[in-house]
Amino acid sequence: MSEFDLVVLEEDTDSGRLKVGDVGTILTVYNEGKAFEVEFVTLTGEAVAIETLLAHQIRPVRPSEVMAVRDMAVE
Repeated sequence: MSEFDLVVLEEDTDSGRLKVGDVGTILTVYNEGKAFEVEFVTLTGEAVAIETLLAHQIRPVRPSEVMAVRDMAVE
């Protein structure tokens, strides 16, 4: 995985704000791909979170996947 790749969250974050399946963009790759700084935004581009995640916590998006919507204001 490289900078600016879209990735999918594989586990909920400790804060509970981000959930499995949320899509983010890699901003920075650390330690040859052992960790990543990932930005998560709303569909209108408003920043939700920037998280430093380990490689096992994210995966690349698959060509067959479609994005879904969940309202963060309701949760």
